[in-house]
Amino acid sequence: MKDVSEMSEVEKLDAGLEYNFYDKEVDARKLKAVQGCQKLESISVLDGPAREAAVRELFGSVGKNPVVLPGFICDSGKNIHVGDQFLANYHVTILDIAPVYIGDYVMIAPNTLITTVNHPLRPSGRRAHLGIAKSVRIGNDVWIGANVTILPGVTIGNNVVVAAGAVVTKDVPDNVLVGGLPAKVIKEIENDLRK
Repeated sequence: MKDVSEMSEVEKLDAGLEYNFYDKEVDARKLKAVQGCQKLESISVLDGPAREAAVRELFGSVGKNPVVLPGFICDSGKNIHVGDQFLANYHVTILDIAPVYIGDYVMIAPNTLITTVNHPLRPSGRRAHLGIAKSVRIGNDVWIGANVTILPGVTIGNNVVVAAGAVVTKDVPDNVLVGGLPAKVIKEIENDLRK
Protein backbone atom coordinates (compact mmCIF):
# COMPACT_ATOMS: atom_id res chain seq x y z
CA MET A 1 0.00 0.00 0.00
CA LYS A 2 1.19 3.50 -0.81
CA ASP A 3 2.14 5.95 1.87
CA VAL A 4 -0.92 8.08 2.72
CA SER A 5 0.87 11.26 1.62
CA GLU A 6 1.24 9.78 -1.89
CA MET A 7 -2.40 8.66 -2.22
CA SER A 8 -5.09 10.47 -4.15
CA GLU A 9 -8.29 11.32 -2.29
CA VAL A 10 -10.16 8.54 -4.16
CA GLU A 11 -7.46 6.04 -3.14
CA LYS A 12 -7.83 7.18 0.49
CA LEU A 13 -11.62 6.82 0.25
CA ASP A 14 -11.35 3.31 -1.23
CA ALA A 15 -8.80 2.31 1.44
CA GLY A 16 -11.17 3.35 4.26
CA LEU A 17 -9.09 6.37 5.24
CA GLU A 18 -10.15 9.98 5.73
CA TYR A 19 -10.57 11.70 2.38
CA ASN A 20 -11.58 15.15 1.12
CA PHE A 21 -15.13 14.91 -0.20
CA TYR A 22 -14.65 18.12 -2.23
CA ASP A 23 -11.93 16.44 -4.31
CA LYS A 24 -12.72 16.51 -8.07
CA GLU A 25 -12.39 12.72 -8.54
CA VAL A 26 -14.55 12.01 -5.50
CA ASP A 27 -17.12 14.56 -6.65
CA ALA A 28 -17.13 13.05 -10.16
CA ARG A 29 -18.44 9.78 -8.71
CA LYS A 30 -21.30 11.62 -7.04
CA LEU A 31 -22.15 13.60 -10.17
CA LYS A 32 -22.28 10.38 -12.23
CA ALA A 33 -24.64 8.90 -9.61
CA VAL A 34 -26.78 12.05 -9.72
CA GLN A 35 -27.12 11.62 -13.48
CA GLY A 36 -28.03 7.94 -13.07
CA CYS A 37 -30.64 8.77 -10.43
CA GLN A 38 -32.10 11.51 -12.64
CA LYS A 39 -32.31 9.05 -15.54
CA LEU A 40 -34.10 6.49 -13.35
CA GLU A 41 -36.46 9.18 -12.04
CA SER A 42 -37.36 10.23 -15.59
CA ILE A 43 -38.67 6.75 -16.48
CA SER A 44 -42.32 5.97 -15.79
CA VAL A 45 -43.05 3.48 -13.03
CA LEU A 46 -45.27 1.78 -15.62
CA ASP A 47 -42.20 0.98 -17.75
CA GLY A 48 -40.70 -1.79 -15.63
CA PRO A 49 -38.16 -3.04 -18.20
CA ALA A 50 -36.71 0.45 -18.79
CA ARG A 51 -36.50 1.13 -15.04
CA GLU A 52 -34.79 -2.21 -14.47
CA ALA A 53 -32.26 -1.41 -17.22
CA ALA A 54 -31.55 1.97 -15.57
CA VAL A 55 -31.07 0.29 -12.17
CA ARG A 56 -28.66 -2.22 -13.72
CA GLU A 57 -26.72 0.65 -15.30
CA LEU A 58 -26.60 2.61 -12.02
CA PHE A 59 -25.80 -0.17 -9.52
CA GLY A 60 -22.62 -2.24 -9.28
CA SER A 61 -24.47 -5.57 -9.47
CA VAL A 62 -28.12 -6.59 -9.50
CA GLY A 63 -29.93 -9.92 -9.14
CA LYS A 64 -33.28 -10.91 -10.63
CA ASN A 65 -36.34 -8.63 -10.64
CA PRO A 66 -35.15 -5.42 -8.95
CA VAL A 67 -37.73 -2.74 -8.19
CA VAL A 68 -36.63 0.78 -7.28
CA LEU A 69 -39.50 3.23 -6.91
CA PRO A 70 -39.36 7.03 -7.43
CA GLY A 71 -37.31 9.28 -5.17
CA PHE A 72 -34.24 7.03 -5.03
CA ILE A 73 -30.90 8.79 -4.36
CA CYS A 74 -27.36 7.43 -4.06
CA ASP A 75 -23.77 8.73 -3.87
CA SER A 76 -22.01 6.38 -6.28
CA GLY A 77 -24.38 3.67 -7.45
CA LYS A 78 -21.55 1.37 -8.48
CA ASN A 79 -20.96 0.55 -4.80
CA ILE A 80 -24.51 -0.87 -4.46
CA HIS A 81 -24.77 -4.65 -4.88
CA VAL A 82 -28.24 -6.20 -4.54
CA GLY A 83 -29.48 -9.78 -4.82
CA ASP A 84 -32.67 -11.22 -6.27
CA GLN A 85 -36.10 -9.66 -5.68
CA PHE A 86 -34.78 -6.36 -4.29
CA LEU A 87 -37.40 -3.72 -3.48
CA ALA A 88 -36.60 -0.10 -2.61
CA ASN A 89 -39.86 1.71 -1.94
CA TYR A 90 -40.36 5.47 -2.36
CA HIS A 91 -37.63 7.94 -1.33
CA VAL A 92 -34.92 5.48 -0.31
CA THR A 93 -31.43 6.98 0.00
CA ILE A 94 -28.26 4.87 -0.10
CA LEU A 95 -25.11 6.92 0.50
CA ASP A 96 -22.76 4.31 -0.96
CA ILE A 97 -19.41 6.04 -0.65
CA ALA A 98 -18.24 2.58 0.52
CA PRO A 99 -19.84 -0.65 -0.75
CA VAL A 100 -23.34 -1.65 0.32
CA TYR A 101 -24.09 -5.36 -0.07
CA ILE A 102 -27.76 -6.36 0.08
CA GLY A 103 -28.90 -9.99 -0.14
CA ASP A 104 -31.88 -11.69 -1.75
CA TYR A 105 -35.53 -10.89 -0.95
CA VAL A 106 -34.82 -7.59 0.80
CA MET A 107 -37.60 -5.01 1.11
CA ILE A 108 -36.80 -1.43 2.07
CA ALA A 109 -39.73 0.78 3.07
CA PRO A 110 -40.14 4.49 2.23
CA ASN A 111 -37.82 7.21 3.52
CA THR A 112 -35.07 4.83 4.63
CA LEU A 113 -31.44 5.99 4.76
CA ILE A 114 -28.50 3.61 4.47
CA THR A 115 -25.27 5.54 4.89
CA THR A 116 -21.65 4.43 4.66
CA VAL A 117 -20.15 7.88 5.24
CA ASN A 118 -19.23 9.67 8.44
CA HIS A 119 -17.33 12.84 9.30
CA PRO A 120 -14.81 13.74 12.03
CA LEU A 121 -15.94 14.84 15.48
CA ARG A 122 -13.19 17.45 15.49
CA PRO A 123 -14.16 20.78 13.87
CA SER A 124 -10.82 21.08 12.05
CA GLY A 125 -11.58 17.85 10.19
CA ARG A 126 -15.06 19.02 9.24
CA ARG A 127 -13.69 22.36 8.03
CA ALA A 128 -11.20 20.40 5.91
CA HIS A 129 -14.19 18.60 4.29
CA LEU A 130 -13.08 15.18 5.50
CA GLY A 131 -15.18 12.06 5.32
CA ILE A 132 -14.55 8.42 6.15
CA ALA A 133 -16.53 5.50 4.80
CA LYS A 134 -17.35 2.02 6.12
CA SER A 135 -19.24 -0.68 4.26
CA VAL A 136 -22.77 -1.83 5.13
CA ARG A 137 -23.97 -5.44 4.69
CA ILE A 138 -27.57 -6.62 4.76
CA GLY A 139 -28.43 -10.34 4.61
CA ASN A 140 -31.22 -12.26 2.90
CA ASP A 141 -34.94 -12.00 3.71
CA VAL A 142 -34.66 -8.64 5.48
CA TRP A 143 -37.54 -6.20 5.81
CA ILE A 144 -36.49 -2.66 6.70
CA GLY A 145 -39.42 -0.56 7.89
CA ALA A 146 -40.22 3.04 7.01
CA ASN A 147 -37.98 5.91 8.16
CA VAL A 148 -35.13 3.63 9.25
CA THR A 149 -31.52 4.86 9.40
CA ILE A 150 -28.67 2.36 9.03
CA LEU A 151 -25.28 3.80 9.99
CA PRO A 152 -21.79 3.13 8.53
CA GLY A 153 -20.09 -0.20 9.22
CA VAL A 154 -23.27 -2.06 10.24
CA THR A 155 -23.94 -5.68 9.27
CA ILE A 156 -27.54 -6.93 9.42
CA GLY A 157 -28.04 -10.69 9.42
CA ASN A 158 -30.54 -12.91 7.60
CA ASN A 159 -34.27 -12.99 8.36
CA VAL A 160 -34.26 -9.65 10.17
CA VAL A 161 -37.09 -7.14 10.54
CA VAL A 162 -36.07 -3.57 11.37
CA ALA A 163 -39.03 -1.73 12.89
CA ALA A 164 -40.12 1.61 11.45
CA GLY A 165 -38.18 4.60 12.76
CA ALA A 166 -35.25 2.54 14.09
CA VAL A 167 -31.68 3.81 14.00
CA VAL A 168 -29.33 0.87 13.52
CA THR A 169 -25.96 1.73 15.05
CA LYS A 170 -24.43 -1.75 15.51
CA ASP A 171 -24.52 -5.22 13.99
CA VAL A 172 -27.78 -7.20 14.07
CA PRO A 173 -27.79 -11.03 14.36
CA ASP A 174 -29.91 -13.40 12.26
CA ASN A 175 -33.59 -14.09 12.97
CA VAL A 176 -34.56 -11.07 15.08
CA LEU A 177 -36.85 -8.07 15.17
CA VAL A 178 -35.01 -4.87 16.13
CA GLY A 179 -36.38 -1.42 16.86
CA GLY A 180 -35.78 1.81 18.71
CA LEU A 181 -33.16 4.50 18.91
CA PRO A 182 -30.60 3.04 19.01
CA ALA A 183 -32.05 -0.21 17.63
CA LYS A 184 -32.07 -3.15 20.05
CA VAL A 185 -33.28 -6.71 19.70
CA ILE A 186 -36.98 -6.86 20.60
CA LYS A 187 -37.50 -10.56 20.00
CA GLU A 188 -36.36 -13.55 18.00
CA ILE A 189 -38.37 -14.43 14.90
CA GLU A 190 -38.86 -17.83 13.33
CA ASN A 191 -37.19 -18.66 10.04
CA ASP A 192 -39.99 -20.75 8.49
CA LEU A 193 -37.92 -21.28 5.33
CA ARG A 194 -35.98 -23.97 7.21
CA LYS A 195 -38.99 -26.30 7.31
